[in-house]
Amino acid sequence: MAEFKYTAADFKSDQEVRWCPGCGDHAILNAVQRALPEIADATDTPHNKFTFVSGIGCSSRFIYYMKTFGFHSVHGRANAVATGVKTANPDLSVWVATGDGDSLAIGGNHFIHAIRRNVDLNMILFNNEIYGLTKGQYSPTSKLGKITKTSPYGTVEKPFNPGELVIGAKGSFFARSIDMEVMLTKECLVAAAKHKGMSVVEVLQNCVIFNDKTHALFAGDKATRQEHTLTLRHGEKMIFGAQRDKGLVFENMKLKVVTLGVDGYTEDDLLTHDAHEKDTTLHAMLAAMKYPDYPVAVGVIRDVDDPVIYDQGVQQQVEEVKAKSKIRCMDDLLHSGETWEVE
Repeated sequence: MAEFKYTAADFKSDQEVRWCPGCGDHAILNAVQRALPEIADATDTPHNKFTFVSGIGCSSRFIYYMKTFGFHSVHGRANAVATGVKTANPDLSVWVATGDGDSLAIGGNHFIHAIRRNVDLNMILFNNEIYGLTKGQYSPTSKLGKITKTSPYGTVEKPFNPGELVIGAKGSFFARSIDMEVMLTKECLVAAAKHKGMSVVEVLQNCVIFNDKTHALFAGDKATRQEHTLTLRHGEKMIFGAQRDKGLVFENMKLKVVTLGVDGYTEDDLLTHDAHEKDTTLHAMLAAMKYPDYPVAVGVIRDVDDPVIYDQGVQQQVEEVKAKSKIRCMDDLLHSGETWEVE
């Protein structure tokens, strides 16, 4: 446990928050600032070891509102820059603030390869299914048929599911939350920070200007969320509903929604969530569940141990080269090879 104790105020910068009133980004910022004191305590991380990296987009203004070190990079390159930061200084707790357009379109390759490498980064993926900063173009997560400024007759592309991408890229940690569920988002962020390796926390976020209520059918208000989302916690039954009367079973090689007390189903028949199962099959199924056929899974879906090879491997190589090198300081470098004196 850390000797120092922080509060959310310790992580709030003096900058005016310039997101639109009602934007879901405000709730995500609140969740992060609440989570960091707990993370600092649980992981023994002092304030000056937190670093936030962003790309381009509404979400990427995040770093200005955090009283931490930060790097505002270019479009789609947040994960690449963050990989460099973590590799150069592995003692840092490195966080990536990014959006569905930033990391799943132009930044798609950096996204999947950071996951494949299992770099010890913590990504917060703001998913509002639209390009907000550039005023309403459709993004890789926009729903099929969505009418936007760049798809006036409706999109003709099937959207990405970020969870399926993470798990397909051999991701070791994936969680999902909803902007209005601040405490659930905080819970996911704390779990992500404790995880060794690449962690991705997708937050379903509402853009009130260009894609208002895009998640409303299953997440619009508390009652709707209770009926149409499934909050997963390791070791607990997959049960949901305002009356806690619905759940998931696995039959005929697929997930099935059942009502307790109907057709003989009881709570004992429901699946128990195992976030630590290395096999990806069930985690991929849970991440892929879509309304209205299934509840949308939120919480920590996947959290498995996997070697952190890339950043630690590079560090090991650097130390091995340094141990064998005759150049140990700048003077050694300047006096190496042929030298001469100008009079």
